[in-house]
Amino acid sequence: MAENKRRRRVQEGTKKQPEAFGSAWETLVHQLGITKKMKQALVLSSWAEIVGEQIARVTEAERIENGILFVKTLNATWRNELTMRRLQIIEKLNAAAGSKVVKEIRFR
Repeated sequence: MAENKRRRRVQEGTKKQPEAFGSAWETLVHQLGITKKMKQALVLSSWAEIVGEQIARVTEAERIENGILFVKTLNATWRNELTMRRLQIIEKLNAAAGSKVVKEIRFR
């Protein structure tokens, strides 16, 4: 009997096409309300690729709280240099995330 119903749906053109995994994943993430957390995790895990090898060698992205990214630096010289370049870094990070995930950076 179930086979007959399935056959009828196929014949009537009502069989639902499977959703692409990427689309289904985005829907799930959105429904769970974790889109922002996922993007923050992307920024933290991709820090080295986004800022480049030289900066990655002397820094460590630690966490994001209320749009503020906390970054540990090797020394005061690098902290000063990166503070001056923070707007450019914020722009790169947000472009990689696809939205405004980072509003400010605090180098320590």
